[in-house]
Amino acid sequence: MADGTALLDRDVRRSKWPMRVTAIALIALATGVVWFTNQFLTERYTESTRNRAEVRLALYSGNLMSELRRAAVVPLLLSRDPALIGALNSGDFAQSSQRLIGYTQEIEAASLMLLDRDGRTVAASDRNHLGTNHRADPFFLDALRSNDTVFTIIQLDNGAFAFNYSRKIEVGGQLAGVIVVGVDLRQFEQSWAGFADAVFVTDSEGRIILSTESRWRGRPEAEALVLRSPPSAIRRAIQATADWTALPPDAYLSGEAVMRQQARIPFRGWRMTSFTTYASVRERVNGVLALEIMGFALLLAGGFYLASRKATSRLLFFQRESAELRQLNDALQREIAEREKAEKNLEVAEQTVAQTSKLAVLGEMSAAVSHELNQPLAAMKTYLAGARLLVQRKRPEEALSSFQRIDDLIERMGAITRQLKGYARKGGDGFEPLDMRTCLSAALSMMEPQLKSHGVEIAKTMPARPVMIRGDRIRVEQVVVNLLRNAIDATKSQERPRIDLILSAGDTATLTVRDNGTGIADLESLFEPFYTTKAPGDGTGLGLAISSGIVADLGGRLTARNARGGGAVFEMQVPIQTDGLQAAE
Repeated sequence: MADGTALLDRDVRRSKWPMRVTAIALIALATGVVWFTNQFLTERYTESTRNRAEVRLALYSGNLMSELRRAAVVPLLLSRDPALIGALNSGDFAQSSQRLIGYTQEIEAASLMLLDRDGRTVAASDRNHLGTNHRADPFFLDALRSNDTVFTIIQLDNGAFAFNYSRKIEVGGQLAGVIVVGVDLRQFEQSWAGFADAVFVTDSEGRIILSTESRWRGRPEAEALVLRSPPSAIRRAIQATADWTALPPDAYLSGEAVMRQQARIPFRGWRMTSFTTYASVRERVNGVLALEIMGFALLLAGGFYLASRKATSRLLFFQRESAELRQLNDALQREIAEREKAEKNLEVAEQTVAQTSKLAVLGEMSAAVSHELNQPLAAMKTYLAGARLLVQRKRPEEALSSFQRIDDLIERMGAITRQLKGYARKGGDGFEPLDMRTCLSAALSMMEPQLKSHGVEIAKTMPARPVMIRGDRIRVEQVVVNLLRNAIDATKSQERPRIDLILSAGDTATLTVRDNGTGIADLESLFEPFYTTKAPGDGTGLGLAISSGIVADLGGRLTARNARGGGAVFEMQVPIQTDGLQAAE
């Protein structure tokens, strides 16, 4: 027994030398890998940070130029507006402010003002400016001296700057007034502030006119940086950056590494400057290094653990562990079989409950379907009356066209009733890729008789490319028809009823239905079932409730609001089907 113990001790001492050599080699390897990773990632992430800063600066300057160029053409167009010229000649500005408000919404300008030849504000998108005199302001004086559109910058009392385009309006070679267009460039300051950058724009004189730091505005760059340094301005991103000598920073301000980028804006000698911190580079490199060190530490610990376990009776341990694993495996197999059986029973129960719920609401859906059938029935009645007159006047070909439309409506009614039967069945939802433009055109075709009988003017705006969604064509058309019917009812009291239909595609497919009716009195109860403002017998109050439920099933939402100029605005937003759009293209 003593000899066996001595042999075991000798084997343990012999096994220590390979363990020590392996540990030293592993530590040396870890040191080399960490050093190389630090050098490589430092250079790579630094260059990446610089490139992103340059790209952001290019995007910032491009967006700024785009806004300036877009607003530059507005004064030329408004200076030729017959309504504004007529108001200046006649002195009647009753409708001019409303017209400028409408233009502001269309061109997304910050403000619009119409000045007479004496510099008095006679019309403005902001009615608080009416009557104010701008005879001594630069945008009025510069416009009088020039035959072209002029750009002016005025510093306000709060330190911010106002940017305006102005142009004089002449009638028969005589000065009639000046149109002033305000440009909202401060919106870019808010978007710039969303990143870990400090950004400012200087004019040709070196004065800061736009900045993420309010205390910099109106000052030269040198004076602004003394007042508040870039690290202080972007404190939310730096968070006490350490002095990192391995980086090649462009500038060290307040003991912190900051990258300075500058770009020329091709407009009146403007320049844009940004300061970006290196803090994200250090954090990313440290994160990778921490993972590597932790990995080597775990590897080394695992090696020591395995080596220490060799000195014990591994055979007995493995045998005991194998027996325990077999027991656990048997128990696990039994538990898996029981769980699979329980899941199958649960799936059957869920299907039964879902089917029962469907059948329980069939009564409510029957009322909804009968409401939807009233629309094609009313259209069929109108087409039959028209066909009867055409047959009496011996115009059979035109009568056949009415019969064809009646046949289409009958097919639509059949599709609606099939929806009720399909809801009672188990199975899929029947959704498919749809082009919203097609659904809108089909709904307009079905509502054409009612629109003509009420003399409603339709203004339709649709994109040239397909607007693909995923849904049921009949149900989508039902929503559009319901919105059109509500708009027709809302404009009955108007002398010139008008409905605007705007279909747009962005993150979602959005259909906007706007009327010039009386608006909505109770927005909160609008989508509740059986809520209606119509006389008894004219409506059930289910149309908007059904439409809201359909849009919700499509993964979207149906909203309503009152327009500023009067009337109601309904918006139907449905998720875009991107793969369907690619297939259509």
